[in-house]
Amino acid sequence: MAHLVNLRLILNNKIKLLRNHGRCRRKIQVRYLGNDWSTAKVDVSLGNGKQMVISTGKLAKMANGCAMVSAGKTSVMITSVSKTQPSSSTIVPLIVDYRQKASATGRIPTNFLRRELGSTENEITAGRLIDRTVRPGFPKGYCYDTQLISNTWTIDGENLPDVLAINAASASLALSDIPWKGPMAAVRVGFADNEILINPTTRELEQSSLNLIVSAADQSLLVMMDGYANRILEADLKKAIEVGVRECQEIIRAIKSLAEAHGKPKKTFEEGLKIEENLLDSIRSLAEIKLRDIFTDYKHDKVSRDNAVNNLRNNVMETMKKSVDDLNLPAVAEAFNIITREIFRELIFENNVRCDGRKLNELRDIKCEAGLFELLHGSALFQRGQTQVACSVTLDSLDSALKMDMVSKLTSGVKDKNFFLHYEFHPYAVNEIGRAGIVGRREMGHGALAERGLRAVIPENYPFTIRLTSEVLESNGSSSMATVCGGSLALLDAGVPISESAAGVAIGLVTKYDDNDTIKDYRILTDLLGIEDYMGDMDFKIAGTKTGITAIQADIKVSGLPLEIVMKCISDAITAKKKIIDIMNETLSAPRVDKANMPMTDVIEVPAHLRGQFLGIGGANLEKIYLKTGVNIQTQENNMYLVFAPNETAMKEAKEMIDALLKEEKTPNLEFGGIYTAKVKEVRDNGVMVTLYENMKPTLLHNTQLDQRLVVHPSALGIEVGQEIKVKYFGRDPVSGVMRLSRKVLQTTSLKPKNFF
Repeated sequence: MAHLVNLRLILNNKIKLLRNHGRCRRKIQVRYLGNDWSTAKVDVSLGNGKQMVISTGKLAKMANGCAMVSAGKTSVMITSVSKTQPSSSTIVPLIVDYRQKASATGRIPTNFLRRELGSTENEITAGRLIDRTVRPGFPKGYCYDTQLISNTWTIDGENLPDVLAINAASASLALSDIPWKGPMAAVRVGFADNEILINPTTRELEQSSLNLIVSAADQSLLVMMDGYANRILEADLKKAIEVGVRECQEIIRAIKSLAEAHGKPKKTFEEGLKIEENLLDSIRSLAEIKLRDIFTDYKHDKVSRDNAVNNLRNNVMETMKKSVDDLNLPAVAEAFNIITREIFRELIFENNVRCDGRKLNELRDIKCEAGLFELLHGSALFQRGQTQVACSVTLDSLDSALKMDMVSKLTSGVKDKNFFLHYEFHPYAVNEIGRAGIVGRREMGHGALAERGLRAVIPENYPFTIRLTSEVLESNGSSSMATVCGGSLALLDAGVPISESAAGVAIGLVTKYDDNDTIKDYRILTDLLGIEDYMGDMDFKIAGTKTGITAIQADIKVSGLPLEIVMKCISDAITAKKKIIDIMNETLSAPRVDKANMPMTDVIEVPAHLRGQFLGIGGANLEKIYLKTGVNIQTQENNMYLVFAPNETAMKEAKEMIDALLKEEKTPNLEFGGIYTAKVKEVRDNGVMVTLYENMKPTLLHNTQLDQRLVVHPSALGIEVGQEIKVKYFGRDPVSGVMRLSRKVLQTTSLKPKNFF
């Protein structure tokens, strides 16, 4: 116990020193809870009065690291485990498994097995957020298989778990013995009523024009961004990013204090593949001049440039084989890659010209085409350099909307989506052979980004479900942003009244560092090439309209960027985005109004008394109409039905069938309260079936309306088939449409009250 008391005194002294140096703006306390002092917690106070609790020490003790982060009643735990032997990989072999369990919401999955099955889109995108935040923190040369597993214990429906999971992953790695240069932290930033919201609840997000996750490292360096907006202005976006990075510093300080008190010492590691300096010098002497020639030959395209580099690599390796015994071929290949990257980046700094001859802020050649196929509702082809994307739009009934799983409903508040985008990246797009039809995590993430970039311009209460399909036919960088451009044109070609055209562009970056690991020089690259993404330090994507920003994603490969560089990238991206929209508008700038074979909707009213005749038994008539014409009929309110037809011809055929179903012979007008002679057609246990005029379908006169006395069976009154009786008409029932008739109201009671005295 004395040892624990001394540990608490040491921690308190450290925190006091931090406060004295002005490094803690808010109070951070590490608390030990439980009878055995096995759990440590730290409270974090964020903007807007939001609280966050980070704890460790009680659960999953055999993992290298474990942390739980809670906000409100939402709690997420993440464990980190790393192997003790290096792998053959030259990059960090990191696996992130993020799952949202139905039990966390107090529900049981509704599938046949009643358990969680494959990962949903929300789980995949959240896992990618964690990966992109923590990956830059691993030291160079660390090639040990590492896995982060998320366990969502509780989800309260107000505090979203994805941001908590990012912070839990950071805390888990910081507390573990895994070498890592963190901690990093993340917050969700909203913008409503000209105010910045930090970690807004789901209800607050409904009123927010921004939903942006910002991850940052120490010293206010930006690590990752991902989010979408409703055409937010540039100034408001920059302000939101600044506030988000500032709030991340509070979480970082809290994780540091917890790691100092409860973390494990970092273990040493050996680089999986060591590259000697003399090997680098040998490769440089053999390949530098030829690499410079390749990267300054602006006639090269993606394929010819890659072939030239690969041929040079093979020649260098053959030369090294002849001159060196016991040659380590993997080390030679990695050394060649290092030299290639160095020369590629040096040429950009030396000439301010890129490998395809463009200036730093110059766009590639753009070509657009809309209306590729007449039978499609909408289609477009967008070509930017060697990136080619074909988009098609399909319009269907609202019944075809994408249904969300139960956990996604709770966390997003969206039950179904009437606009969704499917992104397909074919192997031939990069001249490769692969398995077609499989949607990977990367494709899922790119599709989600493009969908967010277009969602803000889709009209509300649109009467159709919109499915936008994007097929990448060629890829040399930024196919997701090309999907935004092609998708916008395809929507216009389909006649969808989008508010504005939208476009997207990718921004790259190459940097130089001094001896203190501080950026001393950098170059921003507009409209990123595939090789510039691979060789560079950032892939920063922005989508939006001319007036605002709709989606943003920053994949930063270094340990963090100063906000000054980030803000400059945003400004350059917005300038490029406006130029792209101008080019797109030359092809198509407004929704088409003369499209053939377009879907149609109509609303019909069916009288209540004809509803059964219209629907048929179990809706058989509606099913018959759908199978014959493809027309879908949905029930609305007040006897109204929404009719959806894929085209005008189908609508005409369906209307003919509907008219035939609703056809009824001319009937006399019955006066409310009028007295009529009814003819008995059938005697039943619960009443008699009667008609008031010729060709009328019999209607029921219930036992309760036959006589003022209690009637168990009509035969008790001597009523027979063919008999005529007087009835009074009270109109039709507003719900069922059945005639309301009564015989008893025409009778006068002759019963006298019993004399009990």
